[in-house]
Amino acid sequence: MVRAQVIPGAENTASYLNKLRGKKIGLVAHQASIIKTPAGTKHLVDVFLENGITLQGVYAPEHGFRGTADAGEKIKDGKDAETGLSIYSLYGENRKPKPEQLQGIELMVFDLQDVGVRFFTYLSTLHYIMEACAEQGIPLLVLDRPNPNTHYIDGPVLEAAHKSFVGMHPVPIVYGMTIGEYAQMINGEKWLAKGLQCQLEVIPIKNYTHQTPYELQIRPSPNLPNAQAIALYPSLCLLEPTVISIGRGTDTQFQIYGHPDFKGYDYRFTPAPNFGSKNPKFNGELCFGKNLTEVPKPTQIELKWLIDAYSNFPDKAAFFLKGFERISGVNSLKTQLQAGKNETEIRQTWAKDLTEFHRIRTQYLIYP
Repeated sequence: MVRAQVIPGAENTASYLNKLRGKKIGLVAHQASIIKTPAGTKHLVDVFLENGITLQGVYAPEHGFRGTADAGEKIKDGKDAETGLSIYSLYGENRKPKPEQLQGIELMVFDLQDVGVRFFTYLSTLHYIMEACAEQGIPLLVLDRPNPNTHYIDGPVLEAAHKSFVGMHPVPIVYGMTIGEYAQMINGEKWLAKGLQCQLEVIPIKNYTHQTPYELQIRPSPNLPNAQAIALYPSLCLLEPTVISIGRGTDTQFQIYGHPDFKGYDYRFTPAPNFGSKNPKFNGELCFGKNLTEVPKPTQIELKWLIDAYSNFPDKAAFFLKGFERISGVNSLKTQLQAGKNETEIRQTWAKDLTEFHRIRTQYLIYP
């Protein structure tokens, strides 16, 4: 049986271009906001301009409009060199568009490629765009895209005490929704400030279910270079706010982990500045660890690598860095590891909250 081709919302131009004509449009986009056309692959900005859409400005998330900035690197407003369009950074002076940056906008279009993980900041950008649009009375059109980690739901649900830009909502680490479905959940659960809801429309993906395999053609951020990195990211990012390297400064980011003080590991790597990591952890130092480039893609949050790294690190008191709870979303995971709890015991503490999230999530699904 031949599976029908998955068509992201952005590629179904016949369903939305007419909605944009004659209006002043704002666009939230980045380097992966591309579509396939008979003439080849094109950025959505170029598609809009070629179709006579009045594009007032582009709003760029973390990593910038062209996707070249490091994780956490502040980005300034500016002009796009290729089109001359105004670029408003949503990862610099402000995370939410200012009213003056939205002046004249009659419709906002959102097209970011998500990876289905709570601490991937495009969700927070979605939240603030929805909030700004709700406050200014601007309708929002979300062009939905497949989530490469949509086939499972797992991890601790974020506690309110640890709300931040890398986790704004009470959802598990992997939540099993597309960004269009997630937008509906933000609206429906009234997670915006003061319980606001924005005027939202989602252009759905064609020929898609939550179990449809989908590999991204363009990296969604500088340190997620391939499908294996994207698949391991939900699990290995738990090592990011520790003393362990997860491969930034190599060509196998989020596919390896290690430390100069590890003993008994055969795999070796030496981080060095590269695309997406100008000053990586352990720059120029030989690290010992594990290579996960060939492991099967997870169908759950894998705690075994976090447990392995913690168990084998000689100085337990120095293992966790500031911000571990922001990524894990809970106080308990750190204390469970320190207490020597095994994976089964840890996972059991997630069960009740995951059951409740499943119930909430069901209300907002677009795809089977």
